[in-house]
Amino acid sequence: MRKFGLIGFPLSHSFSKKYFSEKFTKAGIENTTYELFPIEEAAQMKDLFDNDDNLIGLNVTIPHKEAVMQWLDSIDDSAKKVGAVNVIKKEKGKLVGYNSDFYGFTESLEDFTDGKIPQKALVLGTGGSSKAVTAALRMMGCKVTLVSRTSGKGVITYEELKKKPEILKENRLIVNTTPLGMKPNVEPKPDIDYSQLTSDHILFDLVYNPSVTSFMKAGKEKGARVKSGYQMLVMQAERAWEIWNE
Repeated sequence: MRKFGLIGFPLSHSFSKKYFSEKFTKAGIENTTYELFPIEEAAQMKDLFDNDDNLIGLNVTIPHKEAVMQWLDSIDDSAKKVGAVNVIKKEKGKLVGYNSDFYGFTESLEDFTDGKIPQKALVLGTGGSSKAVTAALRMMGCKVTLVSRTSGKGVITYEELKKKPEILKENRLIVNTTPLGMKPNVEPKPDIDYSQLTSDHILFDLVYNPSVTSFMKAGKEKGARVKSGYQMLVMQAERAWEIWNE
């Protein structure tokens, strides 16, 4: 029995388990399962592999995409350029970290914009997903400004963003990489000045459940084009499957 799964905490709503379980059924892939492993500490990942010889690969989600890296035997270039891991594969007894978020976001955004990527973007959040998005945007020639609750090197706060409306005006692409608005807490959204949005803006939300988030709704009310994270998730999942079976 080949086993795959997802680590993170909490894991109350998992796209991955449903997606891969349906994939195995439709494709007639036998003796293969996909399980959820809600672990609070990234280090517990090693115990999962040590205690189950059938476990071949894991997806990694919040909050372990960065912390898990120190417990791996090696890091693939796809994860090195991002600085975060969302796919782990056991290769000849060694644990190797990869990143498929980079691929999923790039493909989804290029598809949505027909390859016409805005020159400037705001990336909301600074976690593991943010790192993949930022790396992808910079590769596509986009200047990125990070926004978080606390300031830091290369990071502005939401309060600073509100005090300088020209920043929101200049950055036509806004990507939410935070979990705000994810089911079951669907009402929250990033604290930006939505009144400044126009039909020239694109709002890309990595949240996929609900399909239309509060962030997206607020953007649509101002005429902005909006995109959920569902397609990105599908593409990164398929890339993960390729990695596990290479």
